[in-house]
Amino acid sequence: MRNRQRGSHLGLMLLASQLFLMGLDNIPPVTLAVLGLNVYLYLFPAAPLMQACVSVQQAYWFKDWRRLLLSPLHHADDWHLYFNMVSFLWKGTKLERRLGGPWFLYLLAVFSLLTGVVYLLLEAGLTELTQDQSYSMACAVGFSGVLFALKVLSNHYHPGGVTYVMGFPVSNRYVSWVELVLIHVTSPGTSLIGHLAGILVGLLYTAGPLKAVMKKCAGFVILNGYNSQPSGYYNSSGGTSQGGAPPPYGFHLSEEARAEDIRLRRLRRFDS
Repeated sequence: MRNRQRGSHLGLMLLASQLFLMGLDNIPPVTLAVLGLNVYLYLFPAAPLMQACVSVQQAYWFKDWRRLLLSPLHHADDWHLYFNMVSFLWKGTKLERRLGGPWFLYLLAVFSLLTGVVYLLLEAGLTELTQDQSYSMACAVGFSGVLFALKVLSNHYHPGGVTYVMGFPVSNRYVSWVELVLIHVTSPGTSLIGHLAGILVGLLYTAGPLKAVMKKCAGFVILNGYNSQPSGYYNSSGGTSQGGAPPPYGFHLSEEARAEDIRLRRLRRFDS
């Protein structure tokens, strides 16, 4: 998240070169679609930048809640877009292949919205603690808060790994915190609170209740008509399967949920 003026399109050209070097066929569909949406909204924004960024003043005081949806998908300039999308390209490809397309898309939607909510709560808390209204007026935009949440998730799956930051080895367990401080020091225009919000959302998923809540919500949607096959489940690639163990992530029905769904269908037929 940051707030800068738009510049040249060199960043877009470099991003295009990265895509072709990696090969479009090697990029999973959800990752490619979300990246394409960010590029499209940079070229054809849904709202001017100052009407897309999120702040306590604009979202809470003035009740402009649509900014929670717009802010992660808009970028201040092409370099902001380039660095965020190159980072997303790497993280998204790894996580989508691990979690499956449907769950990864669900994860991105929740992370995008929740990062904005946590950002507002942090800024409102700082305003209250310091009695400094500038915190409530700080307006953030960009996908980097979501990227920090994805980084926490990626590091969670590689707990013993090491990442080199400016040539120094840092345990994956702490690398998000190191990069949080480093990015703020080297790039003063970035939003420290926006990035911190992303880290906290990632921790809510990996070490908190968020994953369990998301699974319950997904199961509720499937049970109430999302899945038209009562004995099947949605696997990680988005298809249905009639047998075998369900994937560890993605939309699927438990045995209890399937039995309940069958019972309800039989009751409906009996009533009719």
